Amino acid sequence: MKSIVIAITGASAMQLGERSIQLLLENDKTVDLVLSKGAYNVAKSERNINIPVEPVAQAAFWRNKLNVDSGKLKCYRWNDHSASIASGSHQTKGMVIVPCSMGTLGRIASGFSLDLIERCADVHLKESRPLIISPRESPFNLIHLENLKRLANAGACIVPPIPAWYTNPKTIEDIIDFIVVRLFDSLGEDLDKINRWVGPNK
Repeated sequence: MKSIVIAITGASAMQLGERSIQLLLENDKTVDLVLSKGAYNVAKSERNINIPVEPVAQAAFWRNKLNVDSGKLKCYRWNDHSASIASGSHQTKGMVIVPCSMGTLGRIASGFSLDLIERCADVHLKESRPLIISPRESPFNLIHLENLKRLANAGACIVPPIPAWYTNPKTIEDIIDFIVVRLFDSLGEDLDKINRWVGPNK
């Protein structure tokens, strides 16, 4: 089974990345996971979570935290440029960056790869594989918008983390699930945990 690459960068809203991992594993998918260096700092500062950097320990950490035994999970260091997912010869189903910081976005748009996330995104673009980017910033300035346009023209799918209110969400978890499921709709994955629009009530 081809893997899905999940990248979590140092933008706020790490909960979206966590739920993405959880739903994919619960649906018995294969996940390659990379956190940027900044993501570890965000986890500590926003949520007081210390995520192990060592790949095997990190995989065990996520399985324990998310309480999931199914699926396949492999973690990578942010600077491991020899990782399998850094090569175009390693086939994947696609890559999702959630949340995506503006720094990561700008470097990918410029073809400038400093870490494994940026290299892997470059691979997905050059191999014409799905690259889903969920930018977490507000408001967007002109440079952000130009970078988003450049990536869209290069083949990336831009899916901002925007909730819907027609689902009548009751909790933050409801909102997170809607955003995450819509992300993976763009990758052709059916992780149906939401109420979908069927038309107005009559």
